[in-house]
Amino acid sequence: MINYNENFINESEHDLLNRGFLYGDSVFESIKIINNKIIFWEDHYMRLMSSMRITRIEIPQNYTPEFFRIQILNTISKLNSNFSGRVRLSVFREGGGYYAPSSMSPSFIIHCVITESNNFFIKNSDFKVDLFKDYYVQDNLLSNLKTNNKLINVLAGIYSNENNLDNCILLNNKKNVAEFLNGNLFIVNQKKIKTPSLDSGCLNGVMRKKIIEYFKFFPEYNLEETTISPFELLSVQEIWLTNSISGIVPITSYRNKKFTNDFAKIFINFLNKKVADH
Repeated sequence: MINYNENFINESEHDLLNRGFLYGDSVFESIKIINNKIIFWEDHYMRLMSSMRITRIEIPQNYTPEFFRIQILNTISKLNSNFSGRVRLSVFREGGGYYAPSSMSPSFIIHCVITESNNFFIKNSDFKVDLFKDYYVQDNLLSNLKTNNKLINVLAGIYSNENNLDNCILLNNKKNVAEFLNGNLFIVNQKKIKTPSLDSGCLNGVMRKKIIEYFKFFPEYNLEETTISPFELLSVQEIWLTNSISGIVPITSYRNKKFTNDFAKIFINFLNKKVADH
């Protein structure tokens, strides 16, 4: 029996006690859709399968790229015959057991939301950020995964709202830069590009992966996955927030420092061309 906000519900009638809800025993993908085209689907699928293997969630034989592609397309078609928006594909271990699961079998949920914009674009508005230092990302493999364990990100989001910020930069347990609360971080200084390495504890983001991959088309730039100190942020020309939904979001201010977005504009135009050809 379940008491849900003073309403008594028979446990067998609702899957409220799934392990994704009870223990955060779940992995997920946030996916951009443009005119029914699933953007970077192969990369999302491979990351999902890798996350399931690492978290030891069973991978059924029917969980193929084509199976999930059809499931996503069938879901978005219920909203719009020519869908553009975002999809969250969540896979969670089925109910049973307490901390130790009694089953490794998965279930999945697909949730879709229509959005106004199709292509990636840069907003003509300020985007102010600061450090979040109440809690720290751990520099281990689990932090690289996109799981339901996102309490630090939630608290950073609350901190942002309370302090009139648009986002926060999360630090790892060594007090180095890890990521933004909802994306990866890149810094641009002249022809040098840096992003926190995966051993910093940052998310192994799909957009991060694609940006690193696409820098081969910009041979005049040197990209490095490395350790970034918070102090280094004050000496660069551009800071980017990157994720699969927004693409690249240039930061306009961090503390008293103002940033440009010249190279971000160039790169996001290139990104849109790659997506159109994808």
